[in-house]
Amino acid sequence: MSAINRRAFLQGAAAAALASTQPAAAADAADVKAVVEKHHDENVQRLQDWIRHPSIAAENRAMNEGCDLMMRLLRDAGFDTVTKAPTDGQPGVFATLDAGAPRSVGVYFMYDVKQADPAEWSSPPFLAALVDKPGLGKVVMGRGATNQKGPESAFLAALHAFKHAGLKLPVNLVFVAEGEEEIGSPHFKQIVQKPEVLAALRKCSGIIMPMPMQGLDGNVTISLGAKGVIELELVSSGERWGRGPKQDLHSSNEARVDSPAWRLVQALNTLVAADGHTPAIDGFADKARPLSAAEKAMIRESARRQNEELVKKQLGVKRWVHDVDFLEALELLASRPTVNIEGLVSGYTGPGGKTILPHRAVAKLDLRLVPDMTAAGALAALKAHLAKRGFGDIEVNMTGGYDPTSTSADSAVIRAATAVYRRAGLDPILSPRMAGSWPGYVFTGEPVKLAAGHFGLGHGNGAHAPDEYYLIESTNPKIQGLDGAVRSYVDYLYELAAV
Repeated sequence: MSAINRRAFLQGAAAAALASTQPAAAADAADVKAVVEKHHDENVQRLQDWIRHPSIAAENRAMNEGCDLMMRLLRDAGFDTVTKAPTDGQPGVFATLDAGAPRSVGVYFMYDVKQADPAEWSSPPFLAALVDKPGLGKVVMGRGATNQKGPESAFLAALHAFKHAGLKLPVNLVFVAEGEEEIGSPHFKQIVQKPEVLAALRKCSGIIMPMPMQGLDGNVTISLGAKGVIELELVSSGERWGRGPKQDLHSSNEARVDSPAWRLVQALNTLVAADGHTPAIDGFADKARPLSAAEKAMIRESARRQNEELVKKQLGVKRWVHDVDFLEALELLASRPTVNIEGLVSGYTGPGGKTILPHRAVAKLDLRLVPDMTAAGALAALKAHLAKRGFGDIEVNMTGGYDPTSTSADSAVIRAATAVYRRAGLDPILSPRMAGSWPGYVFTGEPVKLAAGHFGLGHGNGAHAPDEYYLIESTNPKIQGLDGAVRSYVDYLYELAAV
C-alpha cells in the first residue's frame, strides 16, 4: 500500500470510528442528563451544607475541617483515590478518578472563601438561605455561593449524575484543590509539584475550573487567561520609623509629634498618578505587554455584543473611570495593571470619637498584573519605589500572589467550551483575559505547561461582596439554574473526550 493510500485508509478508519462512537456518546450523555432533575433537591442540599461550613484562610478558620469536607465530597462523587496534600500553609487535596478512558483532564478547585461581615448582609452569610431574587428566580445566598462552591457543587453533581445513570465518565479526572486561593495561593505550587501530582497532571490534556459564566443577559464569555496578582500590607509605625509615637497618644500631641498614619497616606499617594487611578510605581509596568491587534479586535466585538447598562447594573456602578466609553473601559479591564487599596486601618474606628494619635497604620493592597509582568518583579518595584522616595521604613509584607496566565484559543479546553456553548444556542464572547486572578500559572507555566480554562453555564454574583449568590431555579429563560449548569458539565466532559 502506498504512503498516500495508507494515510487515506487510516484517516477513513479514524473517521468511521469517530462516527460509530458519537451516537453512543450522545445517547449516554442524554441518559446522564435525564437523571439530573430527579436529584435536584439533594444537589441543592449538598451546596447549602458546604456553604454552612466556612473555611476562611485569612482567619485560619475551620481549615482542617474544610479540607476534610472537600475530601468527603470527592469520595461521595466517585473519586477512587483522595489524599490530603500538606503544605507549609493550609493543606490541599489531590484525587484521581479512573474511568478507564483514553484521555485525562485536570480539575482545579478551591475550598476556602473570603471573610464576611454579617452586618453587611441581608441574609446571614453562612446560613445558605434560598432567596427569591426578582428577575432571576431562586438563589442560594451565602459566602462562597458563586466563588466557588456553587459551580464546584454543580460539577460534583454532574459526577453524581453519572453514578445515578450507571455510566462511566468519558474522561479520567486528576483533581487538585487548595485552601488558600483567597489569600493569594502562597503554597499552591507545593501541591502541584509533588511528584505524584505532577506525574498525573502530565497525562492530562488540559485543566478546567468550574465557573458560572452567564451574565444577566445570558451571554457567556470565554477568557483566554487571567491577570496575575500580589496581595500585601504596607505598615507605617512610629517604632520602625523612629519618629512618631511608639504607642497611641492623646491627639493634642499631633502639634509636636509626627503621625505614622499621615506618613502612610503620603506614601500611598506616590503609588498612583494625580488621577488617583493610574499606577505610578517606578518600573512597575515597564514590562507590561500591550494589547495585540487580535486582542483589541476581541474587545471591540465584546463591546458590540455586551449590554453596557446590564454590566453596570451587575457591578452596581454608574460610570467608568475618567468617564471613558464602554470600549475603552473593556480595554482598560484587560490591559491595565492596577494598584488597589483593599482597606485602611489606623487608630480608633468604633462608635463616636476617640482623640488619639495612632502609633501604627496599615494599608492592605492588591496589585493586578498583565502578561510579561511577574509577581516577584512587581514586589521588587514597589519596595524600590518606596525606598527611593524616603519611605524605606514602611514595611512591605506580601501575603500571596502569582503571575498572569494565558491559554491559546486553539487548546482543547477552549475548543470544547466553545462547542458546548454553541450547541446550547450561545455564541461565546472571546476575551483576552479575565480581570480577576487565579493561580493558573502553576498549570500553564513550567514544568506542567498545560492549557487551562474556565467553563460552566449558570449565573452568580457578589464574589467578595455582601449578599453573594448563585442561581438555583431560574425564571429567566436566557439563564440556566443549577440543573442547567449540571447538564452543561456533562456535555463538557463528553466534548473534552472528543476534541
